Amino acid sequence: MRKSWLFIILATLLVTVQYEANAQKKNKQKYTSRANDPNGRLSDERKLRYADDLYKQGSYFNAIDYYQQLKANDERNPFLTYMLANCYRFTRDYVPAAHYYAEAYSYDKKDYPLSSFFEGLMLKQQGEYQAAIFAFNQFLEDNKKSSAASGNTVNPNPDIQNDPDRTVTAKMMKEMKKKAKQEVLGCEMAIKSIKDPIPVTMINAGPNVNTIYTENSPYPLGDTALLFATVGRNDAIEALGHDKLEGNKEHFMTSHKQPGYVDSFQWPIPFYDGGFVNKSIHTMNGCFSPGGDRFYFVRCQEGDTMILTCSIYVSKFDSRNWGPAMIVEGNVNEPGSSNMMPFVAKVGKKEVLFFSSNRKLQSRGGYDLWYSIIDPRNGTYRRPQNCGKKINTTSDELTPYYDSRVNKLYFATNGLVSLGGFDIYEADGGPSRYTSVHNMGYPINTSADELYFIKDPLGKPDAYVVSNRIGSYALKNPTCCNDIWRIQYEPKLVIIGKVLSKKTQELLPQTVVKMIDQKGEMNTYNSEDGNFMFRMSRGHSYVVTGDKPGYTSSRASVSTMEIKRSDPDDTVYVTIYLDSIKNSFRVSNIFYDYDKATLRPESVASLDSVVHFLQDNPSITVEIYSYTDSRGTSEYNMALSQRRAQSVLDYLEKGGVDRNRLTAKGFGDKNAVAPNDVNGKDNPEGRQLNRRTEFRIITDVPTRRVLFNSAMPGTMDQQQKNLLIETEGDDEPQKKNGNKDDD
Repeated sequence: MRKSWLFIILATLLVTVQYEANAQKKNKQKYTSRANDPNGRLSDERKLRYADDLYKQGSYFNAIDYYQQLKANDERNPFLTYMLANCYRFTRDYVPAAHYYAEAYSYDKKDYPLSSFFEGLMLKQQGEYQAAIFAFNQFLEDNKKSSAASGNTVNPNPDIQNDPDRTVTAKMMKEMKKKAKQEVLGCEMAIKSIKDPIPVTMINAGPNVNTIYTENSPYPLGDTALLFATVGRNDAIEALGHDKLEGNKEHFMTSHKQPGYVDSFQWPIPFYDGGFVNKSIHTMNGCFSPGGDRFYFVRCQEGDTMILTCSIYVSKFDSRNWGPAMIVEGNVNEPGSSNMMPFVAKVGKKEVLFFSSNRKLQSRGGYDLWYSIIDPRNGTYRRPQNCGKKINTTSDELTPYYDSRVNKLYFATNGLVSLGGFDIYEADGGPSRYTSVHNMGYPINTSADELYFIKDPLGKPDAYVVSNRIGSYALKNPTCCNDIWRIQYEPKLVIIGKVLSKKTQELLPQTVVKMIDQKGEMNTYNSEDGNFMFRMSRGHSYVVTGDKPGYTSSRASVSTMEIKRSDPDDTVYVTIYLDSIKNSFRVSNIFYDYDKATLRPESVASLDSVVHFLQDNPSITVEIYSYTDSRGTSEYNMALSQRRAQSVLDYLEKGGVDRNRLTAKGFGDKNAVAPNDVNGKDNPEGRQLNRRTEFRIITDVPTRRVLFNSAMPGTMDQQQKNLLIETEGDDEPQKKNGNKDDD
């Protein structure tokens, strides 16, 4: 099921136009629209062969046009639908790809058994993770008992009929089922990672670096300029015309940073150093040796089906000039394989050349990462070694970058659990043994493809990455083409805390801690032992509370509004106190105008504390009890106290408390807590105490406790159902207790 990932490295649009130009030359005709396209007037049978031929060549954009014409005449044809889905997948147009895979599944899931798998993959790469999980599980359910399925037999073109994406063997089905389970794990990881992003800001490098085509292999030149590879500027390509476009190859350019502006780049200029660029060959993946005296890069030739065959070259600098580019020896460029993406770094005391290769011997499959130690005595390259099974998978590993400052290898892979397609991973160690291999998380990785991660060589370790994420410049579809993105590392802002019992001052285990920002966005932490940790971002105000059945929570407030990106890392330590639920509590300083139910301004602070309490404890339902002193008749005081209780309820509701959690009750001058008169004389202090408002907790509803716990499995609905089952009947005694009236 492996297809060339050329579209990840080169602009898919360039591929399309090149094939269009080739087709024009073969036909010796020019056409500007479907109406005068000579192939548009072919019979459906011949048009199908032409579409299939374009598909075989890798000209997916052009193939889409003809498959769409055919499908318009045969709407429910599963083969045409499936081929359209494949074309959109290979051009990384995820939305229509998912649509057509779902359509093919509905037409003929028996002959197209992989359609639900690829639908899930395309939904995942859109970031529709819950829908993707459903599709992957559907694929697993459909193929629970069968280990193989036959290919479709409708298509008259035997070359397409035997396409490996559609001919499913028993071995392939087993691998695909394993892959589907891995993709589900990736979706679950993505949901969790997006809720707890790492502290970075992602910025597109801008129109002076990126075009509507594809840019790749960023390499920072100190802290003032960027070397990268590109097909060319948009207007330059358009001016070439179709007939001359074939000569426009991937080549190097440099862009300097704008003076006085952070990560803003000037108009790029060609990189003429050393004469590395050959106009008839793709040239990319440039890097310098640690000493700066050697420049490594890649030259790639296109085969008949647009598959690149690449070799690694090196040029040495003498006292004045760069020497001629020579192919790297020492079996680094193994015959019959493609070798690319070199990066040279110090690993300990050794200088090591890392690269990606699809050689067969000792490979784990696809493109693997390899390394060759450079002999310091004569500069020769030792026999390349595979980086090992902790790094390499049966899929593709690309774009190695080694940071000698922290002894980490960074690389892109689509063979490990990912948020989308290719993700950036990091691993400690090297060059042969690695530990702590893990995904770098959101937002460095997204549902799209990420490649070519590399850090700045100087100063604060900001970085670059190449991605086709939404927000990239694109011509054909929003995710067709790669852009260079700037990664600005934020200061690491962390909350470390503990949850204590207010009564015993001991840690309270099995507590869900919630952190909510000023926009109402919530993160949760499932604390097994009473300790917790959250990451924060600049420009936020956070409130942290705890949630545990039978307890009410205090709050801790933390603000990062004034923190700048240049500020150092910071850790804030907080303590949350939980108190066992009491039947009632009184709030002081709730005042009214004489003989009125209007709340006085002095009451605001006290009532706001009640609003916070109810927001921090969403499971609590309360009754509001208001009282008066003994002046006036009992009937009048009863009505006045009811109005006063209602005014409190209205204030709490305006503060964001759900009306269904509140009940207002007035009790007039009943249940005095102090004498209104002493020895027949008026007692002002006692009357003030009697003009009071109390709150009675009447229920503790378990299903309101935690909206979503990201540390636990299952969706929000599933977690709520499980919580309801676990606590069924627990709230009944509380209701009985809470309704006991001592008035």
